[in-house]
Amino acid sequence: MFSSSRCPGQELRQVTAELHTCPNCGYKVEIFSFEVRAKCPQCKTMVFKEAIPSCIQWCSAARKCLGDERWRELMGEDEDTE
Repeated sequence: MFSSSRCPGQELRQVTAELHTCPNCGYKVEIFSFEVRAKCPQCKTMVFKEAIPSCIQWCSAARKCLGDERWRELMGEDEDTE
C-alpha cells in the first residue's frame, strides 16, 4: 500500500518550475510541476498554474442549463455574433 501524500506517478528527479504572474499584485510566483497552485509570497493571493476549463466551454448542455442570455454573457458573445 502506498502511504505517501504525493502522486505515485510523479518522478521527483524530473521536477520543473515555472513562473506565473500573480493576478493581484503582478509578483512572479514559482510553481513546481507537481503543483497546480501556490500562494503569492507578496500578497498571499492563490496563483493557479493554468486556467481550468469551465463546464460552459465543454458541456453540450451548458447553454440550456444556463439559458441563452447568461451563456452568451459568460462566453463573451453578444447577440449579433450568432
